Amino acid sequence: MTQPLLLVLDLTGTFVFGLNGALTAVRAARLDVVGVLTLGVITALGGGITRDVLIGAIPPAAFTDWRYLALALGGSAVAFVLSRRLDALGTPILVLDAVGLSVFAVIGAAKALEFGLGAAPAVLLGAVTAVGGGTIRDTLVRQVPTVLHSELYAIPALIAAGLTVAAVGAGVYGLPAALGAAAVCFVVRMIGVRFHLHAPGPPGAGQRAQEHERDDDERS
Repeated sequence: MTQPLLLVLDLTGTFVFGLNGALTAVRAARLDVVGVLTLGVITALGGGITRDVLIGAIPPAAFTDWRYLALALGGSAVAFVLSRRLDALGTPILVLDAVGLSVFAVIGAAKALEFGLGAAPAVLLGAVTAVGGGTIRDTLVRQVPTVLHSELYAIPALIAAGLTVAAVGAGVYGLPAALGAAAVCFVVRMIGVRFHLHAPGPPGAGQRAQEHERDDDERS
């Protein structure tokens, strides 16, 4: 995080995750301003706080640097006030969300390594940093977490975290390597969105889903 560009991207991701998290709260549940702001902040900061608690970085960075909480609240407030207008900006918000996902995965893995964790835990915590907040948010509004069914969401984060760990292990980690890992995550995520690609499901899952949809239609 000593690199200014990575810090800017990290803060941008925090704002966008707060914005996206609050929009999801507005669409998924009838919440008041406190509920919307709370879910927006959880989306933006939940993954990083979870990572910091697990690696022993106490207090978490979200509580020691005022910019993180301010940007998370700012993004959430914008979503609450302009929720109807922001619906027309779905694509730009989705792109920025992919940027946040990519940067969070890289920074999360790098920080885990700094605290002495091994390669596998660092990859896992990189992904947790990227998707943890959204998972907590979806659970609170009683939805299946996006990471479990959306177009290639967790997989790009794991790839970026893995590339980061590999770069550190090879002694070549720096700004170019970090941006390269983030770029790979971003491209994979956007390919998944563009072509509606999903991780493989269990055999027959698609057929069972269609049967459930037919049953629901018949009951309605």
